[in-house]
Parts: sequence; C-alpha cells; structure tokens
Amino acid sequence: MSAMNKLIVPIAITLSLLAISMADGAEFKLTPTSETTAAGFVEIAGVEATEFNPAIWQAGSLNLLSDIRSPLIEPLPGKFRNIYAPSIVEAGEGWRVFYGAWDGVPTGNDRIYSVVTKDFLSFNQRHTVIEHGLFQHVCNVSAVPNLSAGFALLCTAYPDARGLNKPAFFACPDGQVWNDSPAPYTATSNDIIRIHGYDKYADADINGMNVLLHEDDRFRIYFANFKDFGRVYRASGTNGRDFQFDGTALSANAVPNDVKRFRVGTTNWYLMGLHMNGAQTWFSLSPNGMTFARMQPLFTNASPAERYIVAVGWVTRGEQDQAGRRLLGVLYGAGAKPSLDQNRLFARWLQPRIVIRTADGRTLSGSHARGPARQLIPMTESEVCNVELFNESGIQLRAQLKSQYLQPGRVYRLEH
Repeated sequence: MSAMNKLIVPIAITLSLLAISMADGAEFKLTPTSETTAAGFVEIAGVEATEFNPAIWQAGSLNLLSDIRSPLIEPLPGKFRNIYAPSIVEAGEGWRVFYGAWDGVPTGNDRIYSVVTKDFLSFNQRHTVIEHGLFQHVCNVSAVPNLSAGFALLCTAYPDARGLNKPAFFACPDGQVWNDSPAPYTATSNDIIRIHGYDKYADADINGMNVLLHEDDRFRIYFANFKDFGRVYRASGTNGRDFQFDGTALSANAVPNDVKRFRVGTTNWYLMGLHMNGAQTWFSLSPNGMTFARMQPLFTNASPAERYIVAVGWVTRGEQDQAGRRLLGVLYGAGAKPSLDQNRLFARWLQPRIVIRTADGRTLSGSHARGPARQLIPMTESEVCNVELFNESGIQLRAQLKSQYLQPGRVYRLEH
C-alpha cells in the first residue's frame, strides 16, 4: 500500500458507527438508515464511482456489478416488444435515457423513445421521440447534449434510396421539439447525413454503429460499415448533417456504440464501447479521440437472458470539459434469442469493491448493485464485522471500518 493510502488512528469508534481518516484527509463512516432491502442482503448506499481513472481501465481491472433488477427496463405491454439500444445523457438533476425499440407497439417498426430518471431506481416521462415515418426503422440511437437544454441524436435509418442503413440526425433545442416539430417527430429522407471524403459512403451499410460525440462546438461521428468491416472511422462537422472524413480511429472487428470524453489533469481521454451481437463486450481508450488503443474485454453476459448483447451505452456524471467527470456504468440491450428481436435493457455499475469480514473468518463481497450508488452484499445473519472499501479496480484499499454491526435486510450509508 502506498504512503498516500496508509490508515491513521481512527478518531471515533462505536459499535454501529466508526470513522476512519485516511492520510489524504478523507474520512469514511458507515451509518444505518431507516430503509430496508431484500432479505438475505445488506445494502450499502453512497458507493458511486469516483473520478474517471484511465489507469484502472488500461490495467483491465474493473469492479462492474450487475444491477439486481434483470432486466432494468422492459418493453411496455403490446404485440411487438423489443427494447435494445440505450444512449444516456445527463440532464438537470438526473439523466434522460434514449432507446430504440418496439416498445409495445402494434407493428414491428423501430422508433426512438426516451425516459427520465433521477437515480436509475425509477423511470418516468416515457414517450416516443422519433417516429419511423417513410422508413421501416429508425433505431440505434446515439445521443449527446446540445445547447443549454437540448439534445442531438444520430440514429440508424433504414432503408435509404439504395436499400441500405444510413445515419440520420435529429436536433432538439429544448427537449421537446425535434427538427422543428413537436415530439414525436416523423423522420424523412432529408434527415440522412452526408459524409464527404469517404468514397464508400453511398454504398455503405451503417447499421447500429453510428456514434455521436459533441466537443469544442463540433460534432464527431464514429462509424463502421458492414461492407467495409474491420475498422472504426471518424468524421467531423459543425451542423450535424455534413461531415468531413477524418480517417481510421480503430482497427477492430466489432461494432462501436458509444464514445465519451473525460478530462483527467491536462489530458482528454476518450472511452469507446463496442460489441458484436454476442456474449462479449469491449472498450478502447484514446488520449486524443482519433487514435484508439487495441480494444480490451469489458464484460460478458451474466445470465442466459442476456446471451446476445446488441448495444452498449455509457452512463456518466459531470461535464466532459471539466476535471472530475465520472463513469458510473453501462446500460446495454440484450436478449436470450439469436434472432435479436426479444431484447431488454440491462445494467452494470462501476463501483468501489466492498468486502465484509466476519468474526468467524468468512469473507462476503458485493454481488449486485441497485443503480449506480447502491451495492448489495449477501448476508443471512446479523453480525459485528469489519468492512473494507477498495477503489473501482477492486484492488486498491481505501478504508477499513472496524466493529460494524450489520443486519440483513437493512440499508447503510457510506459517507466521506
């Protein structure tokens, strides 16, 4: 353990409350709340991920926990139920989750929807944002904040004039009006974007790999082409409809779904999420947004219900232009069927690793999360035990809390 992480003498100890001061000045304490949780678990609140740390990503050590709600979001009742392509934007005091789906509709045509959440514990204001219109499908949404209260979306529209998938752009200055029409906006062929300098664009099949990033008053798109597969390209523009081809950003036989930017010291770090309609997902890092490192494994499916992963979307907190932005987790579309038409939305949350050591020598670790800031540890009996808090890598010890009295079915809050 480094000198910065050595424990100093605790300043207060009681049976139910113990505070430990670290050498860097941080103080942790665990206090009981009036809340209850599922039988057989202790739930620790206040364990949201800290600032983005590229070192733990480069090392490939991430404490990602499945949300205990599996799935996190289901389609509404109806004939066609297939909800699969999430993209998450921080908005106000919470987040707006956009997704492509057949959300309990009478026809199997993809549309774009959204819900609002303050904490990923409950969701509301569920509604249709983009209707497919003359297209059979408008899906695979990638959303970014745009203007003070607005959003911009890049989606897959099918078919274009050549019967292929192409990206389509939708702008919203106020959260309500899209491309100058109140939601739900009906897509038209004029919404398809243009990429100048990529000579294969006219015959390109860009299906579900149309990532939008907004930075420095410019829109970036990261895309791949099933007719030119094996590379992720980047293009840039200012109006969201015309882009200039920048070149290859990553060589990979996988589908890019999201890119987020994080400010760490004086360096911008870019994090790309990828999948390939199977059990495995990946990520790739870049210090400049144009050259990404070889992709690394992110996670695999946690159950047969999510055997085929078809989309991933990062969940972040904090402005991308300021230091301290956090990567909280990832939402993903997945299903049990190789037909890829019965998907739901699932979640993994990046959290500090919590370990409980009982008096009789047993070790209990967090097994699931409930949203980005709550962790569940299996526990069947009330005990006095020691609690260890590691960082999001699950390796570096941050604090030790001794003589904690914990009861199954109760919620405790970690404060520092």
